[in-house]
Amino acid sequence: MNVVFFGSSGFSIPILESIVPFVSCVVTRKGKPKGRGYLLEDGEVKRAATALRLPVVEIESFKDQVAHEIEAYKPSLFVVASFGLIIPRWALEVPSIGPVNVHPSLLPKYRGPSPIQWALWNGDKETGITFIRMNEKMDAGNVLYQETVAIEPDDTLITLSDRLSRRSAEILPEFIQDIRVHGLKEGMPQNHEEATFTPIITKEMGKIDWTRGATEIARQIRALVAWPTAYTFFDGSMFKIFDASAEQGDRGEGSLRPGTIMDVHRNGLDVWTGAGILTVRVVQLQSRKRMKAYDFARGHRGLAGKILGEP
Repeated sequence: MNVVFFGSSGFSIPILESIVPFVSCVVTRKGKPKGRGYLLEDGEVKRAATALRLPVVEIESFKDQVAHEIEAYKPSLFVVASFGLIIPRWALEVPSIGPVNVHPSLLPKYRGPSPIQWALWNGDKETGITFIRMNEKMDAGNVLYQETVAIEPDDTLITLSDRLSRRSAEILPEFIQDIRVHGLKEGMPQNHEEATFTPIITKEMGKIDWTRGATEIARQIRALVAWPTAYTFFDGSMFKIFDASAEQGDRGEGSLRPGTIMDVHRNGLDVWTGAGILTVRVVQLQSRKRMKAYDFARGHRGLAGKILGEP
Protein backbone atom coordinates (compact mmCIF):
# COMPACT_ATOMS: atom_id res chain seq x y z
CA MET A 1 0.00 0.00 0.00
CA ASN A 2 1.46 3.30 -1.12
CA VAL A 3 -0.24 6.29 0.51
CA VAL A 4 0.13 9.97 -0.33
CA PHE A 5 -1.07 11.97 2.68
CA PHE A 6 -2.66 15.43 2.40
CA GLY A 7 -2.88 17.65 5.50
CA SER A 8 -2.18 21.21 6.62
CA SER A 9 -3.17 21.64 10.28
CA GLY A 10 -2.45 20.31 13.75
CA PHE A 11 -5.47 18.03 13.36
CA SER A 12 -3.60 16.26 10.55
CA ILE A 13 -0.48 15.36 12.51
CA PRO A 14 -1.60 12.48 14.80
CA ILE A 15 -3.35 10.95 11.78
CA LEU A 16 -0.18 11.17 9.70
CA GLU A 17 1.93 9.74 12.52
CA SER A 18 -0.38 6.72 12.82
CA ILE A 19 0.16 5.60 9.21
CA VAL A 20 3.83 6.42 8.61
CA PRO A 21 4.70 2.87 7.40
CA PHE A 22 2.25 3.32 4.50
CA VAL A 23 3.16 6.91 3.54
CA SER A 24 5.50 7.68 0.64
CA CYS A 25 4.87 11.43 0.45
CA VAL A 26 3.14 14.26 2.34
CA VAL A 27 1.37 17.06 0.47
CA THR A 28 0.72 20.23 2.48
CA ARG A 29 -0.03 23.90 1.90
CA LYS A 30 2.89 26.28 1.73
CA GLY A 31 3.90 28.09 4.90
CA LYS A 32 3.07 31.76 5.35
CA PRO A 33 5.42 34.74 5.79
CA LYS A 34 5.76 35.72 9.45
CA GLY A 35 7.63 38.25 11.56
CA ARG A 36 9.03 41.65 10.69
CA GLY A 37 11.10 40.23 7.85
CA TYR A 38 8.11 38.32 6.45
CA LEU A 39 10.25 35.20 6.24
CA LEU A 40 8.48 32.07 5.01
CA GLU A 41 7.87 29.77 7.97
CA ASP A 42 7.33 26.04 7.48
CA GLY A 43 3.84 24.82 8.32
CA GLU A 44 3.37 22.45 11.25
CA VAL A 45 2.61 19.47 9.00
CA LYS A 46 5.82 20.03 7.03
CA ARG A 47 7.79 20.16 10.27
CA ALA A 48 6.16 16.93 11.46
CA ALA A 49 6.75 15.17 8.13
CA THR A 50 10.38 16.28 8.05
CA ALA A 51 10.88 14.92 11.57
CA LEU A 52 9.42 11.62 10.35
CA ARG A 53 11.83 11.72 7.36
CA LEU A 54 9.02 11.77 4.83
CA PRO A 55 9.24 13.62 1.48
CA VAL A 56 7.12 16.78 1.37
CA VAL A 57 5.39 18.52 -1.54
CA GLU A 58 4.24 22.06 -0.70
CA ILE A 59 1.54 23.61 -2.86
CA GLU A 60 -0.63 26.69 -3.17
CA SER A 61 -2.84 25.25 -5.91
CA PHE A 62 -3.06 22.23 -8.16
CA LYS A 63 -1.02 22.75 -11.33
CA ASP A 64 0.69 20.49 -13.87
CA GLN A 65 3.97 20.54 -11.96
CA VAL A 66 2.21 19.38 -8.79
CA ALA A 67 0.49 16.61 -10.73
CA HIS A 68 3.81 15.27 -11.97
CA GLU A 69 5.34 15.42 -8.49
CA ILE A 70 2.48 13.45 -6.95
CA GLU A 71 2.17 10.97 -9.82
CA ALA A 72 5.89 10.19 -9.48
CA TYR A 73 5.15 8.44 -6.19
CA LYS A 74 2.69 6.08 -7.93
CA PRO A 75 0.17 6.26 -5.08
CA SER A 76 -2.39 3.55 -4.52
CA LEU A 77 -4.35 5.60 -1.96
CA PHE A 78 -4.82 9.24 -0.98
CA VAL A 79 -5.56 9.95 2.69
CA VAL A 80 -6.78 13.52 3.24
CA ALA A 81 -7.19 15.11 6.68
CA SER A 82 -7.72 18.87 7.13
CA PHE A 83 -5.88 19.79 3.93
CA GLY A 84 -7.54 23.14 3.29
CA LEU A 85 -7.73 23.03 -0.52
CA ILE A 86 -10.30 21.48 -2.83
CA ILE A 87 -8.65 18.59 -4.66
CA PRO A 88 -9.76 18.60 -8.33
CA ARG A 89 -11.28 15.59 -9.99
CA TRP A 90 -8.24 14.80 -12.13
CA ALA A 91 -6.09 14.61 -9.00
CA LEU A 92 -8.59 12.36 -7.22
CA GLU A 93 -8.20 9.92 -10.11
CA VAL A 94 -4.43 9.62 -9.63
CA PRO A 95 -4.35 6.91 -6.90
CA SER A 96 -4.95 3.42 -8.27
CA ILE A 97 -7.31 2.45 -5.43
CA GLY A 98 -8.89 5.79 -4.62
CA PRO A 99 -9.00 8.81 -2.26
CA VAL A 100 -10.23 8.76 1.36
CA ASN A 101 -11.04 11.81 3.48
CA VAL A 102 -11.07 11.95 7.30
CA HIS A 103 -13.72 14.50 8.31
CA PRO A 104 -14.44 15.55 11.93
CA SER A 105 -18.23 15.50 11.92
CA LEU A 106 -21.12 13.10 11.44
CA LEU A 107 -21.63 13.73 7.74
CA PRO A 108 -23.78 14.92 6.06
CA LYS A 109 -23.97 17.34 9.02
CA TYR A 110 -21.32 20.07 9.03
CA ARG A 111 -19.70 19.75 5.64
CA GLY A 112 -17.05 22.36 4.99
CA PRO A 113 -13.94 23.83 6.64
CA SER A 114 -14.98 24.37 10.28
CA PRO A 115 -17.15 21.49 11.58
CA ILE A 116 -15.59 21.35 15.05
CA GLN A 117 -16.04 25.07 15.71
CA TRP A 118 -19.69 25.03 14.71
CA ALA A 119 -20.51 21.89 16.69
CA LEU A 120 -19.20 23.68 19.78
CA TRP A 121 -20.77 27.06 18.98
CA ASN A 122 -24.16 25.46 18.34
CA GLY A 123 -24.04 23.63 21.66
CA ASP A 124 -24.17 20.11 20.20
CA LYS A 125 -23.89 17.23 22.66
CA GLU A 126 -22.11 14.96 20.21
CA THR A 127 -20.15 14.99 16.99
CA GLY A 128 -17.98 12.35 15.36
CA ILE A 129 -15.59 11.24 12.67
CA THR A 130 -16.47 10.13 9.17
CA PHE A 131 -14.24 8.48 6.57
CA ILE A 132 -15.57 9.07 3.06
CA ARG A 133 -14.64 7.98 -0.43
CA MET A 134 -13.90 11.35 -1.98
CA ASN A 135 -15.48 12.83 -5.08
CA GLU A 136 -15.14 16.29 -6.62
CA LYS A 137 -17.88 17.76 -4.39
CA MET A 138 -16.94 19.02 -0.93
CA ASP A 139 -17.41 16.35 1.75
CA ALA A 140 -20.15 14.68 -0.30
CA GLY A 141 -18.63 11.25 -0.96
CA ASN A 142 -19.94 7.88 0.16
CA VAL A 143 -19.47 7.04 3.85
CA LEU A 144 -16.94 4.27 4.53
CA TYR A 145 -16.82 4.54 8.33
CA GLN A 146 -18.54 6.68 10.95
CA GLU A 147 -18.28 6.92 14.72
CA THR A 148 -19.97 9.18 17.27
CA VAL A 149 -17.89 11.11 19.82
CA ALA A 150 -19.41 12.90 22.83
CA ILE A 151 -18.79 16.61 23.35
CA GLU A 152 -17.94 17.32 26.99
CA PRO A 153 -19.38 20.44 28.69
CA ASP A 154 -15.93 22.03 29.03
CA ASP A 155 -14.60 21.04 25.60
CA THR A 156 -12.90 23.72 23.53
CA LEU A 157 -11.77 23.69 19.92
CA ILE A 158 -8.36 22.55 21.13
CA THR A 159 -9.51 19.64 23.31
CA LEU A 160 -12.22 18.38 20.95
CA SER A 161 -10.02 18.65 17.86
CA ASP A 162 -7.28 16.71 19.63
CA ARG A 163 -9.69 13.97 20.71
CA LEU A 164 -11.21 13.60 17.24
CA SER A 165 -7.78 13.55 15.62
CA ARG A 166 -6.39 10.93 18.00
CA ARG A 167 -9.46 8.73 17.67
CA SER A 168 -9.14 8.90 13.88
CA ALA A 169 -5.48 7.94 14.26
CA GLU A 170 -6.43 4.89 16.32
CA ILE A 171 -8.83 3.62 13.67
CA LEU A 172 -7.03 4.48 10.44
CA PRO A 173 -4.17 1.91 10.37
CA GLU A 174 -6.59 -1.03 10.61
CA PHE A 175 -8.89 0.70 8.12
CA ILE A 176 -6.03 0.89 5.61
CA GLN A 177 -5.07 -2.72 6.26
CA ASP A 178 -8.63 -3.72 5.44
CA ILE A 179 -8.42 -1.80 2.16
CA ARG A 180 -5.13 -3.54 1.46
CA VAL A 181 -6.78 -6.96 1.83
CA HIS A 182 -10.32 -6.38 0.57
CA GLY A 183 -10.06 -3.24 -1.55
CA LEU A 184 -11.84 0.09 -1.14
CA LYS A 185 -15.59 -0.37 -0.68
CA GLU A 186 -18.15 1.78 -2.46
CA GLY A 187 -19.59 2.92 0.86
CA MET A 188 -23.01 4.28 1.80
CA PRO A 189 -24.30 7.34 -0.08
CA GLN A 190 -24.99 10.37 2.11
CA ASN A 191 -28.47 11.86 2.36
CA HIS A 192 -27.69 15.12 0.59
CA GLU A 193 -31.05 16.63 1.59
CA GLU A 194 -29.88 16.54 5.22
CA ALA A 195 -26.52 18.18 4.48
CA THR A 196 -25.51 21.30 6.40
CA PHE A 197 -22.53 23.48 5.55
CA THR A 198 -20.07 25.34 7.77
CA PRO A 199 -18.72 28.71 6.65
CA ILE A 200 -15.04 29.49 7.07
CA ILE A 201 -14.22 31.16 10.38
CA THR A 202 -13.30 34.85 10.07
CA LYS A 203 -11.70 37.25 12.54
CA GLU A 204 -14.92 39.24 12.72
CA MET A 205 -16.76 36.21 14.11
CA GLY A 206 -14.71 36.53 17.29
CA LYS A 207 -16.34 39.81 18.33
CA ILE A 208 -18.63 39.29 21.32
CA ASP A 209 -22.17 40.67 21.16
CA TRP A 210 -23.04 41.19 24.81
CA THR A 211 -26.77 41.39 24.03
CA ARG A 212 -26.66 37.64 23.39
CA GLY A 213 -27.06 35.20 26.25
CA ALA A 214 -24.24 34.06 28.51
CA THR A 215 -24.57 30.45 27.37
CA GLU A 216 -24.14 31.34 23.70
CA ILE A 217 -21.19 33.63 24.42
CA ALA A 218 -19.48 30.91 26.46
CA ARG A 219 -19.89 28.53 23.52
CA GLN A 220 -18.45 31.14 21.15
CA ILE A 221 -15.39 31.51 23.40
CA ARG A 222 -14.80 27.74 23.51
CA ALA A 223 -15.29 27.37 19.75
CA LEU A 224 -12.86 30.15 18.79
CA VAL A 225 -10.22 29.76 21.50
CA ALA A 226 -7.43 28.84 19.05
CA TRP A 227 -8.29 31.46 16.40
CA PRO A 228 -9.37 34.20 16.17
CA THR A 229 -10.20 34.09 19.91
CA ALA A 230 -13.38 35.75 21.16
CA TYR A 231 -12.81 39.42 21.89
CA THR A 232 -14.41 42.60 23.14
CA PHE A 233 -12.99 46.03 24.05
CA PHE A 234 -11.85 47.47 27.38
CA ASP A 235 -11.17 51.22 27.55
CA GLY A 236 -10.69 51.27 23.78
CA SER A 237 -8.24 48.34 23.62
CA MET A 238 -8.91 44.85 22.30
CA PHE A 239 -9.66 42.47 25.17
CA LYS A 240 -9.48 38.76 24.36
CA ILE A 241 -11.33 36.17 26.43
CA PHE A 242 -9.96 32.62 26.46
CA ASP A 243 -12.03 30.96 29.18
CA ALA A 244 -15.47 31.71 30.59
CA SER A 245 -18.63 29.99 31.78
CA ALA A 246 -22.31 30.87 31.93
CA GLU A 247 -23.95 31.22 35.32
CA GLN A 248 -27.56 30.31 35.96
CA GLY A 249 -29.86 33.07 37.22
CA ASP A 250 -29.67 36.84 36.91
CA ARG A 251 -29.34 38.05 40.55
CA GLY A 252 -32.08 40.54 39.74
CA GLU A 253 -29.69 42.64 37.63
CA GLY A 254 -31.85 42.73 34.49
CA SER A 255 -31.68 46.52 34.26
CA LEU A 256 -27.91 46.57 33.67
CA ARG A 257 -26.50 47.29 30.23
CA PRO A 258 -25.14 44.11 28.57
CA GLY A 259 -21.35 44.05 28.89
CA THR A 260 -21.32 45.58 32.37
CA ILE A 261 -18.76 44.11 34.80
CA MET A 262 -20.87 43.30 37.84
CA ASP A 263 -18.37 41.83 40.24
CA VAL A 264 -14.72 40.83 40.67
CA HIS A 265 -13.77 37.70 42.65
CA ARG A 266 -11.09 35.00 42.72
CA ASN A 267 -12.86 33.01 39.99
CA GLY A 268 -12.80 35.99 37.64
CA LEU A 269 -15.07 38.76 36.41
CA ASP A 270 -18.86 38.50 36.35
CA VAL A 271 -20.23 40.23 33.25
CA TRP A 272 -23.89 40.89 32.59
CA THR A 273 -25.17 39.73 29.18
CA GLY A 274 -28.46 39.82 27.32
CA ALA A 275 -29.50 36.73 29.30
CA GLY A 276 -27.58 35.71 32.40
CA ILE A 277 -24.09 36.21 33.77
CA LEU A 278 -20.80 35.26 32.14
CA THR A 279 -17.91 34.51 34.51
CA VAL A 280 -14.71 35.42 32.65
CA ARG A 281 -11.61 33.55 33.88
CA VAL A 282 -8.71 34.05 31.42
CA VAL A 283 -8.08 37.26 29.46
CA GLN A 284 -5.51 39.17 27.46
CA LEU A 285 -5.50 42.94 27.03
CA GLN A 286 -4.03 44.19 23.76
CA SER A 287 -0.18 44.17 23.81
CA ARG A 288 -0.16 42.41 27.20
CA LYS A 289 0.32 38.78 28.19
CA ARG A 290 -2.48 36.32 28.82
CA MET A 291 -3.48 36.07 32.50
CA LYS A 292 -6.18 35.05 34.92
CA ALA A 293 -8.99 37.59 35.03
CA TYR A 294 -8.52 38.02 38.79
CA ASP A 295 -4.87 38.99 38.26
CA PHE A 296 -5.96 41.43 35.57
CA ALA A 297 -8.44 42.95 38.01
CA ARG A 298 -5.73 43.44 40.65
CA GLY A 299 -3.90 45.70 38.21
CA HIS A 300 -7.05 47.61 37.21
CA ARG A 301 -8.90 48.87 40.26
CA GLY A 302 -12.54 49.87 40.12
CA LEU A 303 -13.60 47.42 37.41
CA ALA A 304 -17.11 46.89 38.79
CA GLY A 305 -19.50 49.01 36.75
CA LYS A 306 -17.23 49.34 33.73
CA ILE A 307 -18.76 48.31 30.40
CA LEU A 308 -17.09 46.02 27.88
CA GLY A 309 -17.96 46.56 24.25
CA GLU A 310 -17.25 49.03 21.49
CA PRO A 311 -13.74 50.53 21.08
